[in-house]
Amino acid sequence: MKKRTLFSRQEMLEMNIQTLKERTVSVKEIAEIAFRQQSKWTDDVSMVECIDSVEKILSIRDVFHLVQLGAEIDRMTDEKMFKGPIQDVLSQDLGMFGIDELFGLELAGMYGTIGKTNFGDIDVNKPLVVDRLNEEGKHPGGMCHTFMDDVVGALAAAASTRVAQITNEKEAQKDPNIKTIALDL
Repeated sequence: MKKRTLFSRQEMLEMNIQTLKERTVSVKEIAEIAFRQQSKWTDDVSMVECIDSVEKILSIRDVFHLVQLGAEIDRMTDEKMFKGPIQDVLSQDLGMFGIDELFGLELAGMYGTIGKTNFGDIDVNKPLVVDRLNEEGKHPGGMCHTFMDDVVGALAAAASTRVAQITNEKEAQKDPNIKTIALDL
C-alpha cells in the first residue's frame, strides 16, 4: 500500500503544530515575536492577527516541508544518527554551516524581500523563543535546534510581514476609488 504524501492544509497545520510542540515551541511563542516586530511599525497590531498569520503560514505546503525536514534533521542529530563530521557540525550548530539559514531565508522569502529582511533582524537579534532555542542547542545533552531556531525565526518573520500586508491592504481599501478583491494572503 502506497503511503500518503499529500495532506490538506488543515492536516499540515495540525502536523506542524504537533512537530513544533515536540521541539518545545508553541504557535503563541512564534506569534509573540511577530507581534513584537510588527508593533514597532503599527500601533493597532493584535496578538490574534499574529497567531492567525502563524497558523495560516503553517498550513502552506512548502512551509510544511521545511518545518518537517528541519525538525527531523534536528531529531536525528539528537539521536546521533549522522556519520562523520556532519554530526558534529549539526550538534554544535557551527556558525559557518549556513544551510539552516537557507531554510529560514526560503521560508521568510515566501513573503518577499521584507520577509527576508524581517528574518535577518530576527536571526541577528534572536528574540524570545529563538534565543531560548539557540541557547538550549549549545549545551551538552540539550536538544539540537540547529534548524528549528531558524525555522521558528522565519515563521515569525513571515507572520510579521503577512500582518503588515493585511494592514496595508486595509488602509488602501479606505480609499473609495479602490476596487476590492478577496485576498488570501
